[in-house]
Amino acid sequence: MVTFEWSDWRNGVFWWVQSVYVDPTCRRQGVYRAMHAAIVAKATTDPQVCGIRLYAEQNNHEAQTVYQRVGLIPAGYVVYEQDFVLSKRIDRAHKADR
Repeated sequence: MVTFEWSDWRNGVFWWVQSVYVDPTCRRQGVYRAMHAAIVAKATTDPQVCGIRLYAEQNNHEAQTVYQRVGLIPAGYVVYEQDFVLSKRIDRAHKADR
């Protein structure tokens, strides 16, 4: 899935590659590399697109290695969030334990 984010710093649109998952039985066969190449090929034809981004779990070193091999580099940002859905689930679990 690709979503779009306007960047006022770059006066363009970043394409965010979302929800990347490759079945373990299909990994190390170039599945992500092919998908990434197709996205880059399409993105580079659109003059509004200033780049491609995605995020990876901090401990998912295997995915990070794959992303770096296709030319992505760490962006230097740390993601912060306030998750209303997960916090409700945690609160309910704690109340159930009491």
